[in-house]
Amino acid sequence: MSASGSKSVPSIGFLTVQEFTDIGLIGGYLILNAVGRPLEFHCTAPVHPNRAQEILYGPTLAPFLYGEQIGQTLVAKGKSRPMFVCTDVEPVLSAREFVSVPIVLINESAAEPNDSLRLHSAHSTPPTPKSKQLVTFQLASQQAAINEAHAHDRDKVVEQWQPHTEAMDLLEPFSRLREAIDEAQRGAART
Repeated sequence: MSASGSKSVPSIGFLTVQEFTDIGLIGGYLILNAVGRPLEFHCTAPVHPNRAQEILYGPTLAPFLYGEQIGQTLVAKGKSRPMFVCTDVEPVLSAREFVSVPIVLINESAAEPNDSLRLHSAHSTPPTPKSKQLVTFQLASQQAAINEAHAHDRDKVVEQWQPHTEAMDLLEPFSRLREAIDEAQRGAART
C-alpha cells in the first residue's frame, strides 16, 4: 500500500514484530501521516532462525533478528521518510544502528523519572540481553524510550512531535499493525 505524494507529508512509522509459534517472526511496518491515515504498509516473510543460529548468536539473536534483519529491512522498504519510527518491541531498537531516523520505544504508562525502562508487553518478546541503557521521556501521553547511545534523538523526536500531540495516540496504530500482520499471515496461509 502506498499513497502518492507521501514524501512531503509529515509522517510517523510504526514497526512491530510478532512471533508465531508455527512459522516464526513476522515484522510489520506502517507509515501514517500525522493525523493517523495510512501512507504505506509493509510486512516481512516469516523469519525463523535455525538451531545453529540460535547457538551461535546466543543472547544477541533477538537484537539481530528484530533489529538488523527485520527492522532495518522494513524501514529501507519505505518510500516515505518518517519523522521517527515507533516500536512496541524493545529488540527493534537495535535497528537504529542501521537507519537514519530515530527509533522510539513506546509504552502506555506515564513516564517515570529514571534512566531505564522495562516493558511488559502483551506479546512475549525477549528483552535485549544486557540491554543498552534506555533513556525514558514523556512523548505526549505515552512513556517513550531510546537507546542511550542515541540520546540526542530524544530532543529531535519531542520537537518534531510537539505540533501533532493532539492529532494521534501513538499506541493505537500498533493494534492496527498487528491486525494487518495477522491478516497478511492468514492470507499467505490460504494460498
